[in-house]
Amino acid sequence: MRAMQLERIVDLASESNPLTRVVLDEPTPGPGQVLVAVSTCGVCHTELDEIEGRTPPPSLPVIPGHEVVGRVAALGAGCRRFREGDRVGVGWIHSSDGSCGENIHEAFVATGRDVNGGYAEYMLVGETYAYPIPDGFSDVEAAPLLCAGGVGYRSLRLTGLENGRPLGLTGFGGSGHLVLQLSKHLYPDSPVFVFARSASERAFARELGADWSGETEEQPPVPLAAIIDTTPAWKPVLAALERLEPGGRLVINAIRKEAGDAGLLAGIRYEDHLWQEKEIKSVANVTHFDLEAFLPIAAEAGLRVETETYPLEEANRALAELKRGDIRGAKVLQIGAA
Repeated sequence: MRAMQLERIVDLASESNPLTRVVLDEPTPGPGQVLVAVSTCGVCHTELDEIEGRTPPPSLPVIPGHEVVGRVAALGAGCRRFREGDRVGVGWIHSSDGSCGENIHEAFVATGRDVNGGYAEYMLVGETYAYPIPDGFSDVEAAPLLCAGGVGYRSLRLTGLENGRPLGLTGFGGSGHLVLQLSKHLYPDSPVFVFARSASERAFARELGADWSGETEEQPPVPLAAIIDTTPAWKPVLAALERLEPGGRLVINAIRKEAGDAGLLAGIRYEDHLWQEKEIKSVANVTHFDLEAFLPIAAEAGLRVETETYPLEEANRALAELKRGDIRGAKVLQIGAA
């Protein structure tokens, strides 16, 4: 099978081709596993964290990719959930202990980091951690739902938002554009305010129904009950905390933050950033319960999934553009037949 493989940790500022094209043997499913013939795989910011060593794979080489859509090509012994030919998706959680806290359990195994993922023509996953893809989404559209959408849904739940209360989104990439639409569906009376560094991202947010959009440090029309941060930097965190109302909550949807502007944290002011019972909550991965719940909601909400597509062999180009912040919606690799 064709695959794009990470063989060493690199700095993407100086290395434009971190992945190597390889041809490997097709894997064979073990008991309880399904073999997925991959048709599409989303390109996620977490891949940058893996490649640059902020959340490094435990061993190399490894095939990245955790927003996977494909067809069941073969079933391991004991599999009962799917049939060959069924369309399925695989997300960041490859396996865990199956509890409600499986995303923070020591048994958590990440797709495309701890085991081979979807930048390949085939991959393996336990049948519990594969999910039926609802009709209405193409394979390209469905791929970002498996991470950007699923973890965005978890982030939105963790805000504790009540319908009618104002929500902020800081950063507007693959996850943000889905969370905006999801919030409009789940909390139809809540205005949504988007903070983004580029004019094109702000315009895209308004196109998708944002009630207001501005730069990272702009003041929104009203204080916000909750803000979800999906950026890799610290500056938006401090700005978001200043824009929360008393008792408001900031949810940080990121596995790691880059160190480039970490020095700004020395300027945190208790009275402006934390006083009056403001809260900070992080999102640690996603559970299979989140993905099972979210995918039908995504179909019900009729989410518009904005994508840019690339052939598998151009994964490095997609990653480079993601690193530069050249984003409109989500980037997706087209790998096999849909």
